[in-house]
Amino acid sequence: MPDFGDIFALQEGVLAMIVRGTAVYWTVLILLRIAGRREIGALGTADLLVLVLVADAVGNALSADSPSVGDGVIVVTTIVVWSVLLDRAAYYSPLVHRLLEPNRVCLIRDGRIIHAGLRSEHIGRGELMEQLRLKGIESVADVKRAYLEPNGEFSVIKTGEDVPKESSTLAEPES
Repeated sequence: MPDFGDIFALQEGVLAMIVRGTAVYWTVLILLRIAGRREIGALGTADLLVLVLVADAVGNALSADSPSVGDGVIVVTTIVVWSVLLDRAAYYSPLVHRLLEPNRVCLIRDGRIIHAGLRSEHIGRGELMEQLRLKGIESVADVKRAYLEPNGEFSVIKTGEDVPKESSTLAEPES
């Protein structure tokens, strides 16, 4: 019969595990923010980060590579606490929100491709056209606005549809 005291006993100090969890969380968050958003799809960067880090921390704690489940629990708790704190901070602070979430990028305006937007997000014309076809649009001329949204999804407003007014949260961000 296993000795439960050994299984849950901490092999590292609590502070060391909190520092490890914090360092990994911030490193991966910054790297994902720098890397961009196209490959993330519908998951937000922070959501993906939490899923990956929690899975890794728990996986290590449950495997023979980690000496203690307790160490893994502390790391997972640290990661989840950072995620909750940043979500709350972004909700209450527009500055934190801007730092953590990228703005949407206009890719097409009034039937014209915005090459600066494509360049800034490393999107080729072929990929843009593929996204338009997936939305049932045959020609760039049929598009009033197309955006790459903060979550990596493409959104399109067809010609003839209303573009949100500047006072709306759906309005195009100032560049």
